Amino acid sequence: MSADFVFPALQLQPVAVALTPYNEKFSVPRQPDLVQDGTGVIELLPSYDQPESVRGLEQFSHLWLIFQFDRIAADKWHPTVRPPRLGGNQRVGVFASRATHRPNPLGLSKVRLHDVVCADGKVRLQVGSIDLVNRTPIFDIKPYLAYADSEPTAHSGFAQHKPTSVIEVRFAPDVLSFFRQQTDYPNLQRFIRQLIEQDPRPAYQQRQSGERIYGMSIWQFNIRFRFPRLGVAEVVEIQLLDQ
Repeated sequence: MSADFVFPALQLQPVAVALTPYNEKFSVPRQPDLVQDGTGVIELLPSYDQPESVRGLEQFSHLWLIFQFDRIAADKWHPTVRPPRLGGNQRVGVFASRATHRPNPLGLSKVRLHDVVCADGKVRLQVGSIDLVNRTPIFDIKPYLAYADSEPTAHSGFAQHKPTSVIEVRFAPDVLSFFRQQTDYPNLQRFIRQLIEQDPRPAYQQRQSGERIYGMSIWQFNIRFRFPRLGVAEVVEIQLLDQ
């Protein structure tokens, strides 16, 4: 192929939007299925929100979502990146990673499909643990095919195994009291614990401890926590966000 070949421009329009607990990139798990209570909804957008467009989808247990990293600054990609799984100290090629900063800001995520709901003029897909910021644009939805997509003996380089929990998460007395008083989110304590025990900080900060307070926004809550010593996190406060 000629080096000066010009490909025609491809214009994409979102077909759906992801509704998730995560209000910001910092709070999002690095992969799906790491946080069991972080479920979501894929809501189809007008002109695509027809029951006919999802006919038969309920026969599949999992979906592929092709989405946009829409919170990432454009033209900020680099040919090499520092994956968190390598401690942020080693570089690999951007195409050997799932880094968010890419030449084209597209991502691929596999989620479990729990239900297809067509009601009130809307089409919604209830999905399991998800790794997308709230209101992420979805460009395509495809069924997961076990016979073609699953490779049990595949080699996955530096990410061969699911990451283990490395942080012990503790809760201040006022936070424990808050959990007991609220009833809308019965698994909120477990949800927060699973988010923090994966250590959401950049890799270069994960060997640091002290009194620095971090904030994580999920649903209508701002979770404030610190790392008083290595391997230990403490949730010191839960604030209600302005609605």
